[in-house]
Amino acid sequence: MSTPKRITVLMGGMSSERTVSLSSGQGVAEALRSLGHTVSTLDAGADLGALVAQLGAQKPDVVFNALHGRFGEDGCIQGILDWMGLTYTHSGVRASATAMNKAAARAAFISADLPVAEGRVIDIAELEAGDPLPTPYVVKPVSEGSSVGVSIVRPGTNVRARIVREWTFGPQALVEEFIPGREITVGVMGERALTVTDITPTGTTHDFYDYDAKYNAGGSRHELPARIAPDVAQQALDVAVAAHGALGCSGASRSDFRLDDTDPTAPRLILLEVNTQPGMTATSLLPEQAAYCGISYPELCHWLVEQATCRQ
Repeated sequence: MSTPKRITVLMGGMSSERTVSLSSGQGVAEALRSLGHTVSTLDAGADLGALVAQLGAQKPDVVFNALHGRFGEDGCIQGILDWMGLTYTHSGVRASATAMNKAAARAAFISADLPVAEGRVIDIAELEAGDPLPTPYVVKPVSEGSSVGVSIVRPGTNVRARIVREWTFGPQALVEEFIPGREITVGVMGERALTVTDITPTGTTHDFYDYDAKYNAGGSRHELPARIAPDVAQQALDVAVAAHGALGCSGASRSDFRLDDTDPTAPRLILLEVNTQPGMTATSLLPEQAAYCGISYPELCHWLVEQATCRQ
């Protein structure tokens, strides 16, 4: 291992993914301590003055960003760390902000000629008046992660009014065609795609790979490498690396896809999103893929620290 460092792990935060971030941060802190680093944890709350003061007092060599969701992966904390001249893990302001905004990320993917679903941004009030796309389609918050707020509108259902009534994610939404088939994901470390995981939500309460399926024990079954055609698997690996580059990501990312293989002779791979702060919990997909590739959890955490950059 390289020279031990003073590392502050940012965790918790103010987003809907706070609980997951706390779990990620605790795991990361324990792993880095096992490697001989001096590690402090810091819950990034709403008092930014206190956060800046605490970071200044701790004087870390590296900040490990284990925050998820708003403030943690949308460019906000990255801007603060840049302003303070601190070295930190994962992506910078531009890549983080672009990836978190699904409309902006979608535009970047289209510019890079990557496969995306048909869709558009609407004012959420439009949804109550009628279907903006042929059913079935998906309604997503523009700037949330971990499938928070995602709904599927299927033929013959009357859920539009309920979605609008319960909507708490701003004035706009992204609507996209629903892609049938399988949920797959690819982790990327630098310019290396790891493998393809096939994700199957378990039980009868998961209509798709939602928040509970992602983070609750037993909520989903992961199969890696996915049992899909070799050429489709290679396409997923290539698109994940290309998406990482199109957004300007640093460190690790994870690209999520839908694979429509209802017609095995013409499979269709669709890029859904890129996560610039992949989960680091015990059930998270990136550590699982790294382990499959022979990279232990502490080694993954150490690699992220070694890739950390000061962007001032």
